[in-house]
Amino acid sequence: MTERTQGAVARWTGFLCLWLVIFGAGDPDLAVGAAAAAAATWTSLRLFPPGRLRLRPVALARLVLRFFAQSAVAGVDVARRALDPGLPLRPGFVRCPMRLAPGPARNAFCTMASLLPGTLPTGSDRGEALLVHCLDVDQDVPAQIAAEEAMFVAALGGSAGDG
Repeated sequence: MTERTQGAVARWTGFLCLWLVIFGAGDPDLAVGAAAAAAATWTSLRLFPPGRLRLRPVALARLVLRFFAQSAVAGVDVARRALDPGLPLRPGFVRCPMRLAPGPARNAFCTMASLLPGTLPTGSDRGEALLVHCLDVDQDVPAQIAAEEAMFVAALGGSAGDG
């Protein structure tokens, strides 16, 4: 089986499993789910063809665990700042150098980073650094973004230049 065929089978299986989770495994549902999974697989292969990225399960698990831990910590921090007027709130933009080249991998990273409370990637400056809006510009946001980016790249098994 070729690498492309293996990728298509893996995607189809994933889409079918998603269908089964949402709609169940009844006889008519399964036939429609298989067709929907085939259409989703075809579309995903056209929009995002198989590339050099290889998911690393252990690194991906670390990234997911860190994401949930960071979300909890950041969420508590945001709530604390919102409810306690004595805590500093110095919102603004911070420039964060990026190793990921502009493209799909960087976009996926920015999407993930936008889910963390207290920071919001807003775009790139002319030097291709990431501009991040944060609640406190005195915090070391560039170091936090760099750590998240390193874990993201490790989880995808790609290089920082993948775009």
